[in-house]
Amino acid sequence: MNEAPALAREVAPAPSALQEKRTQQGRRARETGGALVKNLAWALASLALMLGTWAIISATIGKDLPSPITAAHTLSQLLRNPFGADADGPRIGLQLWASIKRVLAGFVLGSVVAIPLGVLMGSSPVAKRLFDPIVQILRPVSPLVWFPLSLVTFKALGGVASATLFTIFITSLWPTLINTAFGVGSLPEDYKNVARVFQFSKGRTLRRIVLPYALPHILTGLRLSMGVAWLVIVAAEMLSGDMGVGFFAWEAYNAGSYDKMVAAVVLIGVVGLILDRAFDAISKKFAYA
Repeated sequence: MNEAPALAREVAPAPSALQEKRTQQGRRARETGGALVKNLAWALASLALMLGTWAIISATIGKDLPSPITAAHTLSQLLRNPFGADADGPRIGLQLWASIKRVLAGFVLGSVVAIPLGVLMGSSPVAKRLFDPIVQILRPVSPLVWFPLSLVTFKALGGVASATLFTIFITSLWPTLINTAFGVGSLPEDYKNVARVFQFSKGRTLRRIVLPYALPHILTGLRLSMGVAWLVIVAAEMLSGDMGVGFFAWEAYNAGSYDKMVAAVVLIGVVGLILDRAFDAISKKFAYA
């Protein structure tokens, strides 16, 4: 009598492949959900720490610094009709859009120069010896120096607009260039042997082996370059007096509207965070297994 259940268990069919797949999917979904909750908790903790520190500073040593509540109220007012215009000039949405367009233009120009030059420096010892000293000399120069220098240089070619664009270009290209050169230069010898065995041309080697291997490094460089470009645009607009979110913050400070200034700073930080997370998501898609 006791042998029947044991015999039934022995002859019972194994779970189907479909059931196993569903089990794995459910496990992955639970793991993903747990990771999202964990990341959200850390983000909220980080936000609480920042806001708490800000509130303490505004209540003690920084009496003129608007509190987080005041800045949030001002920011909500600025965002009600962000793309309109009033007696004070273009509103925050138009200012922000002007800054984003400048950043994208300078970033794209910098990338167009940085990636091919980085590939050249990483693959050619002669090019590296030739260009590396130039990179190391120009890379540390502050945008506060590049802007007046480019303003003098491009005085007859657009003036302030060209100077701002060049400042973003020259300061944002270095992370991409350096990371690209490192990625290409660190290509394992086994990969090169594969190209020799299959008799790849230089162009095919570049497309099929070098660039795919160096892509994660290139994306990391692009992420850093975008952060630099967004950082520089604020300083460049403050110096140029041209339309943009940096100019908006500077004008608010000069007018004594510290709540607007801080609201603009918060908006600058949020946009910078969004740009960084976007590049981080792209980088993870091409990360090495």
